[in-house]
Amino acid sequence: MLGILRRKQIAAWPANLGQGTDALLADSFGVLRTKWGQVPGGESNRVMSADLLGLMDQALLEKWQEIHDDSSKGKAFSTRGWYQLIYKDVFRGKKIMDVGCGLGIDTIFYAQNGAEVTFVDLIPSNVEVVKRLCNLKGLSQTRYCYMEDLSSISGLPADYDAIYCQGSLINAPLEVTRLEAQALLKHLPVGGRWIELAYPRSRWVRDGRKPFTSWGKTTDGGAPWMEWHDLEKVKSFLAPATFEVVLEREFHNADFNWFDLVRTT
Repeated sequence: MLGILRRKQIAAWPANLGQGTDALLADSFGVLRTKWGQVPGGESNRVMSADLLGLMDQALLEKWQEIHDDSSKGKAFSTRGWYQLIYKDVFRGKKIMDVGCGLGIDTIFYAQNGAEVTFVDLIPSNVEVVKRLCNLKGLSQTRYCYMEDLSSISGLPADYDAIYCQGSLINAPLEVTRLEAQALLKHLPVGGRWIELAYPRSRWVRDGRKPFTSWGKTTDGGAPWMEWHDLEKVKSFLAPATFEVVLEREFHNADFNWFDLVRTT
């Protein structure tokens, strides 16, 4: 039954799932662009990155800091703060690719603590906001990549220490995610880490086992698709590359799960 439901949902996804004209996910990314210019603006708010570009420099810096602190400190420590505390030291001196950077709430913080970060996003205004913020903060060990399609990342280095996907790979069918992951893995050598924040199956069950197209409409301010990930799914779309688990856990009342995997082949 689940297989039949999934086939119906995939058929409703308005792209060719990597076949023919969508081999580089241009169509699929087009679907996602209808939503993801709206980014998390704190623990419970959302903002349009294009609107932030209209702010004066000091106002933009203050707004970013407000969003960062609201997402990471105080009661929000259990949401973002705990892993920011861990990875600011793990990433110091390392080369990180942030896939779906949004406002760079985590990775600008990591860059401030010595990481070399490449900010990748399929929304031009997201990339522009992050670039402007990094310039204002005097961060020079940074790169920026607007991902129009999968060919856009081909010129990036092949020796990243970590690929960091903070909730950015659960917003499309697994068949799309696999194509994107396979392109990203060309930039992650053996010994590199795949780090991903996702939604667990337990959250999907708690929310009523909705079709992924319907579940998306009830999460993240309304998304065209939302799919839970577990370790089996993650390893399946990363295969044939293999990984060992550094950290796997559900957290924040099973709202999220976290995968930190190190590449072995």
